[in-house]
Amino acid sequence: MGICTSKPSPNSHTSSPKSDSPQTKESSVKLPDASANGENPRDDKAEAENVKKSPFFPFYSPSPAHYFFSKKSPARSPANVSSNSTPKRFFRRPFPPPSPAKHIRAVLARRHGSVKPNEAAIPEGSEAEAATGLDKSFGFSKHFGNKYELGEEVGRGHFGYTCKATFKKGELKGQQAAVKVIPKSKMTTAIAIEDVRREVKILKALTGHNNLVKFHDAFEDHDNVYIVMELCEGGELLDRILARGGKYTEDDARTVMIQILNVVAFCHLQGVVHRDLKPENFLFSSKDEDSQLKAIDFGLSDFVKPDERLNDIVGSAYYVAPEVLHRSYATEADVWSVGVIAYILLCGSRPFWARTESGIFRAVLKADPSFDEPPWPSLSAEARDFVKRLLNKDPRKRMTAAQALSHPWLKNSNEVKVPLDILIFKLMKVYMRSSALRKAALRSLSKTLTLDELSYLKEQFALLEPNKNGTISLENIKTALMKNATDAMKEARIADFLASLNALQYRRMDFEEFCTATLSVHQLEALDRWEQHARCAYELFEKDGNRAIVIEELASELGLSPSVPVHAVLHDWIRHTDGKLSFLGFVKLLHGVSSRTVPKAQ
Repeated sequence: MGICTSKPSPNSHTSSPKSDSPQTKESSVKLPDASANGENPRDDKAEAENVKKSPFFPFYSPSPAHYFFSKKSPARSPANVSSNSTPKRFFRRPFPPPSPAKHIRAVLARRHGSVKPNEAAIPEGSEAEAATGLDKSFGFSKHFGNKYELGEEVGRGHFGYTCKATFKKGELKGQQAAVKVIPKSKMTTAIAIEDVRREVKILKALTGHNNLVKFHDAFEDHDNVYIVMELCEGGELLDRILARGGKYTEDDARTVMIQILNVVAFCHLQGVVHRDLKPENFLFSSKDEDSQLKAIDFGLSDFVKPDERLNDIVGSAYYVAPEVLHRSYATEADVWSVGVIAYILLCGSRPFWARTESGIFRAVLKADPSFDEPPWPSLSAEARDFVKRLLNKDPRKRMTAAQALSHPWLKNSNEVKVPLDILIFKLMKVYMRSSALRKAALRSLSKTLTLDELSYLKEQFALLEPNKNGTISLENIKTALMKNATDAMKEARIADFLASLNALQYRRMDFEEFCTATLSVHQLEALDRWEQHARCAYELFEKDGNRAIVIEELASELGLSPSVPVHAVLHDWIRHTDGKLSFLGFVKLLHGVSSRTVPKAQ
């Protein structure tokens, strides 16, 4: 989505004259499947030419991951770099056969209607679409010219361009706005049309957050769609990073991260995943040093239900999460992207780097970011821990945006106001469906939580506004969600999700049980002190909850199907001396092993 306020640099190295703006939705596109990217020696020359055209940040140092996954040294000549956008955001050449990535690229080409005569698309059932006969009517107002005076162009991308515009009448008469103009001639597939329709729907639905670009209206005529938003004249976050010599101080980075996490947590609560978070997609509202930061470009965003997993590989290579490349992800993928931004802000280099897209993907999947090189040793332990917990490759162990705002590195700031976290409702749903034995195990684990770990849960409990007795019911949860609801939340059907918590309609939950229900075993497991947590919890469980249990009863507790060979699977879960749960069985019980996960454990 385009809301830039300065003309693109004439020296930008791009793949086409219409790909300068880093803020149009095509600057981030469907990415080829990492597992399908074959390397071919005959492409070395073409790849080298592309590297020369890639606008690398001059202050970035290559990640050590490059040396693990690339046979050649990175090209780092200052003559080959530019500093105005994230590199390699377009795929400029066909992938060589026999790589399956060619198929993914063909799907991408059809998505944007860019199939050339010599690049035959691979038909995929109903996805095979003709460019003619498409309904390009969106139902938007057709009187753009009556309300706005279109001004100078301020940015151009592959799929559209952005102009300034002036209100002609109404309360905002004489004020300026930003208008993204998308030619209908570019919409040559049904998917491209749906992308535009969904972008407007999400912008219209997500309203009322200070760190979100304000949507004014959408118009159309025979030739174009016009998306009108507030004009942000402070430039990109990327530009300010560059202006500061490539990195921020901890205090300044903290201020930026609070704003980014606030808007990301807001979107996730509403059931929207952005899918393209990067410094280019955050604009400052003005040129003032303390200007507000605004999230833009929802062209790749989508609605996601609390229990839903998406499988589209979309985003920008340097910021894409591992689970996106594995084609199974949700809102956690945004948090990974925030972690990449945090890493860049604090040290001035990317956590994952390589010469090629496939090299970047391998680094994202397999390499660990370096925290040993300067300036990391001189930064606070809290800052390092904060970034590490955002860049955990397991999305279940990664902090949510709301949890990140509760992290010790941020929570002492006066600017922090922790929002409601949709994760607590997901965890409550699982807890309500758990067996009595698992609930007892979770209760033991909750008693080992530290004050820092309890702090986040206390904040979430307070947001549900318990009664004078310190308890909550289903009504509290509904009220809290409605207080924060936008139209986007209704689209993601989060209200339907609450049906799984109907048991709370007939009883109340105190804070102790709330902690038991909403602690994340996977997140605790990611901490250095997990072993201590688990051992202490097991000792408590031995006193209060452990009992003799036969394997068949345990299988029933876990809800395992009759087809599962329970004696082989659960043999190590039970102590042979007294028939009670072993430590191994206790830890696995905490994770909630089911029929779906047991075969993987065999």
